[in-house]
Amino acid sequence: MARLATVLSGLACLALVIFFLSTISSFRSSNISFKQPVAVPAESQQDPAESIYPSSPNCASWKSWWHPQRVEEDAQDTPSKTWNLLYHLGGNGPWIEKTDGVLPGGIGPPDGCVVDQVHMLSRHAERYPTQTAGARMLALLSRLKTSNSTLQAPLSFLPNWQFFASEADFEQLISTGPYAGTLESFSTGVKLRTRYQHLLSPNKTNFWASSSPRVVATARIFAAGFFGPVWRENATLHIIPETSDRGADTLTPGDSCKKFKTDTEKGHEYGAHMLAMFRETYLKTTAERLAKYNPGLKLSVEELYTMQEMCGFETLVRGKSPWCNVFTHSEWDAFEYARDVIHYYRSGPGNPYGPSIGLPLLKATTSLLQRGPSAGSLFLSFAHDGDIAPYLAALSIFRDSPLPTTKIAASRQWRMSQVLPMGGRLIFERLSCKAGAFVRVNINDGIVPLPGCNGGPGGSCPLEEWVKAVEKRELGIKKFGDACGVDGKGEVEFLHQ
Repeated sequence: MARLATVLSGLACLALVIFFLSTISSFRSSNISFKQPVAVPAESQQDPAESIYPSSPNCASWKSWWHPQRVEEDAQDTPSKTWNLLYHLGGNGPWIEKTDGVLPGGIGPPDGCVVDQVHMLSRHAERYPTQTAGARMLALLSRLKTSNSTLQAPLSFLPNWQFFASEADFEQLISTGPYAGTLESFSTGVKLRTRYQHLLSPNKTNFWASSSPRVVATARIFAAGFFGPVWRENATLHIIPETSDRGADTLTPGDSCKKFKTDTEKGHEYGAHMLAMFRETYLKTTAERLAKYNPGLKLSVEELYTMQEMCGFETLVRGKSPWCNVFTHSEWDAFEYARDVIHYYRSGPGNPYGPSIGLPLLKATTSLLQRGPSAGSLFLSFAHDGDIAPYLAALSIFRDSPLPTTKIAASRQWRMSQVLPMGGRLIFERLSCKAGAFVRVNINDGIVPLPGCNGGPGGSCPLEEWVKAVEKRELGIKKFGDACGVDGKGEVEFLHQ
């Protein structure tokens, strides 16, 4: 059975790739440049899944694909429990399943229940570095290649290594290689159609994306997989501007929260400040270790962190990266935590503005869950990782003491590698069961219990208790307008069918 499941999964993946390639021409309006793949040095050519992941995340494992005949005996097809680099890239790696803190039993509907409404908030798919991060990478490479030093292992690969992107690629979806964002977007659409096709409406379905080109492209390519190649006949994409005048009626509330942007101490830059503090605890030791092999080479903490970032982004483009081997497992554990710290304090639970800017969307979603399928069955939205973190903060599903910057909080629940990878998605499923209506949280194909409210079928929360939990959270959170220093548009209004 396991071998048959593997064969079927492989055939499904091949079919997705063939269908995706046949529909690429319909995406020219998404500003994606489908150019020839970047030339890859011989040392970088290998099976993209080799030593990294049992099966490519772009072709979901048998566990990820919900199938009515799937049983727990298929557990041997799940991702390995051994140390896996993709689970330590802190959002700079490809989509992965959430495996920590998830409930057993799979992601199919509990016995006696059907999903009658779905709310998804998804990060854009795999992309190249941002302009800021890319500029740091190019500056570092320029300094290293003009240092006139003969680099020794583990940096000896650098003289023959080529950068994995052009400056024109920065910020855009990756369209080549094993972890192409274009392929991930499409295959995710097909995966979710497989799961939720019974919710498709004969009328056009509204769905939403923030206005960043990579977010819009993700939504459009996803739509081809979910609604079909001629998706515009079945759905309407509404692009929500990432502008400061939207108030709370937006997918990017951090851009419209005035105080969040201008507060230099506890606003948007708070995360970067806390990240800088933690990086000092482990990368100074890394610099000393590398200096033993390369005497005279002085690397700053920021430069070493940039090297770790290049590992993730080159892996997205080429399937592997020699930069990954520069660092030890413990240094990758620390990098993962560093990325958790920046999200926690930039717009997550550790930022005083985080819950306030995430609450309006949570309230709007909860209102629709109360109304049920009569309000619509599918609510699919696309944004950035920094817009999902406040949503999680408002929900308070991951509850930790404030993350320290002097050591790794090993027992933390806030692990963003598994929550906000490229293409990461948070899904609320409204379940109609014999005992009533319930809400279940699915994060990257793992069912996550809401603390204090998970006694329903399959670890779900009774809808009435969900509403009470959100109302209780609201009492302890500043309203959007008060927290942000803006008037009007304090609620989400765009979210409707």
